[in-house]
Amino acid sequence: MTIGHFVGQNGIRLVADVSGNPSEPVVVLLHGGGQTRHAWRRTAAALNQRGFYTVALDLRGHGDSDWAADGDYTTTTQAADIAAVLAQLPSRPAIIGASLGGLIALTTLGESAEPALATSLILVDVTPQVDPDGQARIIGFMQANPQGFASLEDAAEVVAAYLPNRPKPSDPSGLKRNLRLRDGRYYWHWDPSFFDTADVAPEYMQQRYEAAARRIAVPTLLVRGTHSELVKEENVRHFLDLIPSAQYVDVHEAGHMVAGDSNDAFSNAITNFLEQNR
Repeated sequence: MTIGHFVGQNGIRLVADVSGNPSEPVVVLLHGGGQTRHAWRRTAAALNQRGFYTVALDLRGHGDSDWAADGDYTTTTQAADIAAVLAQLPSRPAIIGASLGGLIALTTLGESAEPALATSLILVDVTPQVDPDGQARIIGFMQANPQGFASLEDAAEVVAAYLPNRPKPSDPSGLKRNLRLRDGRYYWHWDPSFFDTADVAPEYMQQRYEAAARRIAVPTLLVRGTHSELVKEENVRHFLDLIPSAQYVDVHEAGHMVAGDSNDAFSNAITNFLEQNR
């Protein structure tokens, strides 16, 4: 694995974990809001083993990518980031987007004047229409604890309370990938001003996502966690009405964080789909 650097909209610097053989089919991995590229570590390794070249990107304002100097985290600008990254790759990729990353991927492909930006699209536990209570819970978690944490253990306690169905790690050091140490306290590894301009969640965006979905012309897979608080069965039916050719997989025992909750089942589902659509 190597660190890759890409240039997004208005010259913003975007960082990625790049692994595999660049002559193999490319897969771009876009994390959810408040996450970083490290959320895809195990998934990228599984894809590499099956002969895919992976680019796990930190979205603007997340992880090691630049924070937006002008505070611009709108969907339009983030979609422009992804379109710019795709143009810098060795070949047309498949795109996997979880939650926020999925909505950005959907917008990028569905609103592009060039229909062949990607070979396929996988959306992970996100659809144009989502459960408002689940959405509010996720955003609430992201906006909580602006004062940071005194220790990794404190952060681990907060995560465990948010994800009660996931076993709490005995060693919290893995959280270092998602936290920044500043002035003796740990802060989430994303720009706290993100929600000042981010427009992925407002209800008025649903029509935009629906219009983008209707224009998707590449093979598409929706992967949902059976215990998802965000995507309910009626949201799935609505999505399949928008893209009748799309495939759909439920990952049992997984919640919204599908890849983290049940990575083996998730990786099998996506690699099978990708191999069908190489």
